[in-house]
Amino acid sequence: MLQWKITKEYNGMIIRDYLQNVHSFSRRMIKAIKFDGGEMLVNGNIQHVHYRLIEGDILSVQLPPERIGPSMTAEDVPLSIMYEDEAIIVLDKPPGTATIPSRHHLHKTIANGLLAYYKKHQLPFTVHVVTRLDRDTSGLLLVAKHRYCHSLLDRAIQNKKIERKYTAIVEGHLIEKQGCIDAPIGRKEGSIIERQVRNDGQKAITHYQIRKEYANQSLVDIELETGRTHQIRVHFSSIGHPLVGDDLYGGSVNTLTRQALHCSELRVEHPFTKETITFQSPLPKDMRDHIRLIQH
Repeated sequence: MLQWKITKEYNGMIIRDYLQNVHSFSRRMIKAIKFDGGEMLVNGNIQHVHYRLIEGDILSVQLPPERIGPSMTAEDVPLSIMYEDEAIIVLDKPPGTATIPSRHHLHKTIANGLLAYYKKHQLPFTVHVVTRLDRDTSGLLLVAKHRYCHSLLDRAIQNKKIERKYTAIVEGHLIEKQGCIDAPIGRKEGSIIERQVRNDGQKAITHYQIRKEYANQSLVDIELETGRTHQIRVHFSSIGHPLVGDDLYGGSVNTLTRQALHCSELRVEHPFTKETITFQSPLPKDMRDHIRLIQH
């Protein structure tokens, strides 16, 4: 249940416009409240979206009940929860665990684990992943607890109010130690998984800075300006420096059998408090072990 006291500046505004213009409700969300089991109340009485608000009114919105998709089942999956409140959860995902169920990984995903966690704690939510990670990418993952929060965070991503920083180990040494890869990405013909740089792809921009160089590999700090599927992996492969362990895009798999990519920092403007919260995650053991190997 969300609740607001109407101030003088919104006197006479209809509920629909108030929700859309002041609190960023989408038309789709308002429609769902009307027809999918939610309610709009003013001073405790159910009202229509065209009701004109009066200064001092208490507007309450009951969001529709969350519906769990047919492919989603609650399963006991270990979760590393770094932060949780009534709106969001931030997790530290290990490598080798899928974020959500797919045709190839139906079970033991982060989403399955979250459903079990919600059930255990009697939380009436389903899973709304905001910043998804590939199965073999580790690090920080942002999840919204309900549809309205998810829509606000999607908008925050578009408005650059959610920032993600990654750490990767790439093959070779880059000529430019700091730079930007600006190259559109699209699906590779004949593949449902693989992406490639192509002129008719979606805009994709990756910023990077070399942190340290080893004999024939480099540790790189990366920041995304866009969030395309496999963006970091495709971009570095396209310039001849694929991620170590990334056999899909040309990386060596001698000591790492997954792409050496970790979401190390997440900065979020909270959708309700508007406070900026920053989370950090250290490199996982397999990447630390690999760095120790290549240092000698």
